[in-house]
Amino acid sequence: MKAIVYTGPNDVSFREVSKPDLKENYSLIKISHVGICGTDLNIFAGTHPRAKSPLIMGHEFSGTIASEHPTIGVGEKVTVNPLLSCGKCHPCNTGNPHVCEDLKLVGIDSDGGMAEYVAVPNHCIVPLPKEVSLKTGALVEPISVAVHAIRQGGYKAGDRAVVFGAGTIGLCVALTLRHYGASQVTVIETNDDRLKMAKELGFHTLNPIKDDIQREVRALTSNLGADIVFDCAGHPSVLDLVTDIVKVKGKIVIVAAYKKPAEFQLLQGMFKELTVRFVRVYTPTDVDLAMQILVNNLDFEQLITHVFPPEKAKEGFDLLVTPSEAIKVLYQFDHVGDENNESII
Repeated sequence: MKAIVYTGPNDVSFREVSKPDLKENYSLIKISHVGICGTDLNIFAGTHPRAKSPLIMGHEFSGTIASEHPTIGVGEKVTVNPLLSCGKCHPCNTGNPHVCEDLKLVGIDSDGGMAEYVAVPNHCIVPLPKEVSLKTGALVEPISVAVHAIRQGGYKAGDRAVVFGAGTIGLCVALTLRHYGASQVTVIETNDDRLKMAKELGFHTLNPIKDDIQREVRALTSNLGADIVFDCAGHPSVLDLVTDIVKVKGKIVIVAAYKKPAEFQLLQGMFKELTVRFVRVYTPTDVDLAMQILVNNLDFEQLITHVFPPEKAKEGFDLLVTPSEAIKVLYQFDHVGDENNESII
């Protein structure tokens, strides 16, 4: 079969590889669409501590069942919950396998969805609602991240929210907040192309390079500050602002992964009695809720800015590691070998 293989720092290749063997309690998925995630970019850069080359990346994908499954018929549309928990540690035994002490993921610790086929544990495979296309089905995983952040962060319907970062996760958080009834959502980002996307989606936008963020947020919130702030940017400069713009007794949710220690205004957090919540990935309930959102909300598909044939593997990654208008880049595998497969949106 054909696959996109990570071969070393800043290098991927489209090549022929062996079709995956099926272990007991695994099923085969024929891949339709697969997205490039921020974690895939870390792998591509050679900085992910667990991912080793050669590796087929990809944990955001959709496809159809291609082998016998206990409950899902061959040909049915599916996506996956790519988390691989040990089932033995304290978090796993207390109902929190998403924070397993030895958590692994399909596409990081084992071959993933950037291929014509992938073998996945049966319990990880999730049927897609009939209303959800295979293309948008590849967004279930990042939307699940957003759902988890919002549910765990203590959001209440009607809250006024601020989201730092207008990448895929930030915009998924913003769209999910609106879906769940936020009275106001402001997106803060330095990339003008991403701000344009946020504005086209109907959000109020601010650029910290040009705007006085504290003054603007106070003006938007009757001088109180935001009820809840989501850090989906993962930049130290954000932490200088979050405690300023959130209201007294407000909530801050750290969604982005910080690779290095960063300063945080602890004294201001104390004076305001702020709640700071860290979140990681998602639960099965979050995945189910993400799919329900996709059934009823067409805005998320606008986040897919580019769809490449996998033959253009390097182009997809290069697009995301250089400044561009790209938000979510997908590869479409169900037309591999079609000479006319040159569609890029």
